[in-house]
Amino acid sequence: MSMPMVTWRLFADIAEAADARTVELPVEEPATVERALAALCAAHPQLAERVLADGTLRAEVNLLCNGDACALDATVSPGDELALFPPVSGG
Repeated sequence: MSMPMVTWRLFADIAEAADARTVELPVEEPATVERALAALCAAHPQLAERVLADGTLRAEVNLLCNGDACALDATVSPGDELALFPPVSGG
């Protein structure tokens, strides 16, 4: 059985840390957002320092799945689009 592929969209300094704006990665079953994040950080170790604290997602980092806020234990499906971005401030 093949692993589902997901696409990560990375923004601002998070994209700079990964040296990529878009990353496609397979996710181990059972496929969850947390496993997808672990795969992303394994592929881009420098990103882990920017988005993780004590092994979990930093509170200030926004995480979306298909455009909606999601929990780390949410299930991902093949073709899902995940996004990470820093806080957005307005004026």
